[in-house]
Amino acid sequence: MAHLRPVDLAQEHGISPQTVRNYEREGFLPPAERTEAGYRRYTRHHAAALRAYLALVPAHGYAEGGTIMRAVTGGRLDDALAAIDRSHAELLRDRGTLDAVGEVLAHLTRRAQGSTWRAAPRTPQPFTIGELARRIGVSVATIRTWERAGILVPDRRPDTRHRTYDADDVRDAELAHFLRRGRYPLDLIATVVGQVRTAGDTDALETALESWRHRVTARGTAMLRAAALLSDYLTLKDS
Repeated sequence: MAHLRPVDLAQEHGISPQTVRNYEREGFLPPAERTEAGYRRYTRHHAAALRAYLALVPAHGYAEGGTIMRAVTGGRLDDALAAIDRSHAELLRDRGTLDAVGEVLAHLTRRAQGSTWRAAPRTPQPFTIGELARRIGVSVATIRTWERAGILVPDRRPDTRHRTYDADDVRDAELAHFLRRGRYPLDLIATVVGQVRTAGDTDALETALESWRHRVTARGTAMLRAAALLSDYLTLKDS
């Protein structure tokens, strides 16, 4: 089998030979044989491992990509597959959030009837928890559950510590009620409501949603490429 130097592996990816040696030390590449003089002797197996690792990083992130590759080179394939499964589950959750944000955007756009929605101004006389519950058509216990989930963040009166809800809280509660009817879980609703608060208007929310969709698609594509290169390495390793 032909032997390769660190510089040979490095040139393919535009990285330094020292980076290749660092990757081996971190366990992202299998250990290399050494010459009598102590020089590393890499093979096509190492080249395939390096391609796989560098593809894993944009697909799963530096930490999880390293976890996956160390498990593979260490002979712990089940651990590697479990880490890959975690990333796929995370991506699926992101897609669910995107769907929910898309539904909220359409809902807000319909309510605005073609005008741009803006964050609601503070009301001079905030709602009590009972008044908010009656307005939304849910129980007081439901409002408290949404607060514990981080969906609602009410103010409290300094004298009585009773909850008070302004127009923004009413909007968030209405969105939560809308998404719960769609059977979305509370943690996802909290994320979506946070996106709405941050965006400030429908145009900004639509722009953020489109950018997020592109990132999710890019990550999914990167996962496909990483899986193919990791499969190539495993096939070569087993042969």
